[in-house]
Amino acid sequence: MKHIALGHIALGIALTLATPALAQQTLEQRVAAKLAEAPLGTRFGLVVVDDTGKDIVAINPDGRFIPASNTKIYTTAAAFANLPGINQPDTVGGATVALRGEDVVLRGRGDARLSSADDCTVDCLATLADAIAAKTRHVRNVIGDDTLFPDQRWGPGMSWNNIPSSSGTGASALTLDDNELKLTITPGRAGEPARVELWPYFTVDNQARTVPGAETELGWDRDPNGKQLRITGTIGADAKPRTWQLGIDDPADYAAWRLKALLEARGVKVKGQVQVRHRALTPQDDPDYRQKKGLPVVQAAPGEPVLASLTPPPFAENLKHINKVSQNLHAELTLRRVASLQGSGSIADGVAQVEKMLDTAGVPRTAWDFSDGSGMSSYNRVAPRGTVKLLRWIAVQPWGAQYRETLPIGGVDGTLRNRFKGTPLEGKVFAKTGTLNATNALAGYFTGASGKTYTFAFYANDVPRDASGTKYMDDALNIVAAGN
Repeated sequence: MKHIALGHIALGIALTLATPALAQQTLEQRVAAKLAEAPLGTRFGLVVVDDTGKDIVAINPDGRFIPASNTKIYTTAAAFANLPGINQPDTVGGATVALRGEDVVLRGRGDARLSSADDCTVDCLATLADAIAAKTRHVRNVIGDDTLFPDQRWGPGMSWNNIPSSSGTGASALTLDDNELKLTITPGRAGEPARVELWPYFTVDNQARTVPGAETELGWDRDPNGKQLRITGTIGADAKPRTWQLGIDDPADYAAWRLKALLEARGVKVKGQVQVRHRALTPQDDPDYRQKKGLPVVQAAPGEPVLASLTPPPFAENLKHINKVSQNLHAELTLRRVASLQGSGSIADGVAQVEKMLDTAGVPRTAWDFSDGSGMSSYNRVAPRGTVKLLRWIAVQPWGAQYRETLPIGGVDGTLRNRFKGTPLEGKVFAKTGTLNATNALAGYFTGASGKTYTFAFYANDVPRDASGTKYMDDALNIVAAGN
């Protein structure tokens, strides 16, 4: 049967060696046949265009798909298009410290890279602790201030079960250590509790036990806004340690907690408590509401006179990091920084800036909807043709070449390092990935067999449980590349 034969055709086969029946098929038909091999119910959308914008393949081009982390294409493009000085040191984003009477105020300004690691050399919380220790030996409260952005730690439509994990950690203008805590569980002796390594920001209810052998079945959980971590299950006495990165619900609280510890390590006596300042999200943080009511943009209250501030590396480096490894938190903070240019720093203000960019790029309003900047929201939708229009617009911008360098390279780096290896597209596809429940995405650029560059957007939605659309997507792209 023709359909069965198609599934055994080598991806790199020359068209001249195809069977007569295959040769009579169009490229789009061969791609569709490959996609038909995917698990039943999977819904695909694909657009591939040449350098003139002509369709090479168009399968459900205007259908609306959950993009997952393909959302980051839009968020990072908005940053390139709008944020000034991204290739210079980030003089506006770094955290500051101030003294308000006896209180220490640690204020975030949207930087995602502040670190409290022992080996930190740039953008270090220790630098701010040193400045305070040089000024005073006694303080009262240590206050974490993230009021630059409204208190909107998670985007609408993000699954609640992601909150305890690093994928769903809270977003805050005051961010430290990627708003993550490292949890390590190692075996004890058989019959004894498992051993837990974790900074004491969370308390631990350790119900995990060590059992003979190497088999391990561990679980952990934490209630939203709770600080007690429950660890359950078993770990084999002969098993290797298991490690997880835990999300943090109140990043400003965590940052102030770490600063308190660093001050005490420097001999500064802290007499008071860790406290936080948040700015509540209000209807006025929505640009449509403001316009309807004739209201001004909400702004954070001015902070105290600054004692010391940090200057992070150029923001462009972070944009590359976001796209290469698909860093959710950094993408969320990027959307909020873009939002602060003409708005309050809310998600709605960020999406309004994305909309202006898409209008300029000629992307129709029906081709997208966004509720966050990272792609964790299941409310997000894009159309393949809309993404291709944006990517083609990006390519002709003054920063287009630099943007392309932020994308993972097939078989080489980032989230594509293990895909396309040993295929014609190894080292020749530059694209952003996306993975969410029942969703796979890939969009960017590739070099075909002709040496020409093609722009594409590829989505798989409604993928059955325990299945993936990536194999069929990658095979289909190789078919297109071989024929062009």
